[in-house]
Amino acid sequence: MADTNTAVEQAASGQAAHCALPYSDTIRVRFSDTDAQGHLYFANYMVYADEVASFYMEELGYSAMNPQQAPCYIFTVNINCDFLEECKAFDTVRVCVGYSRLGRSSADLSFELFNEVTGAALARGSITQVFTDKETRKSSAIPPAFRDAIIARQPELA
Repeated sequence: MADTNTAVEQAASGQAAHCALPYSDTIRVRFSDTDAQGHLYFANYMVYADEVASFYMEELGYSAMNPQQAPCYIFTVNINCDFLEECKAFDTVRVCVGYSRLGRSSADLSFELFNEVTGAALARGSITQVFTDKETRKSSAIPPAFRDAIIARQPELA
């Protein structure tokens, strides 16, 4: 676990504790996101990861929030999540995302969630995306401009 003072300083400066992935944003856990036990409902960890992944994709030039403008659809075909620590209502969560694999028509996107104040790792996992033709809904190549943007941001994937 991170030193609490360091994590608080990082939070104040906008840096993510332990975040090695190229994009991050914060989400404040709403009471309605929790379950009867008072912690974040398990499926919402993936919702948070997917939401921040969409912001990253927008930054890379893919119109994730407006599929009609996107060159293709992206289907999530697999998602994995390891739950590491409890997250409660009103916690601020730093969600970090980045691509870990690029194939011809599919990609893996990794995610990590941290408590913004304590720096505690809350969850980590991956999302497998398949890029598909909008009409046939069959797999298609990752759009070249999007692939190029990913590699520009994450050159280790070249």
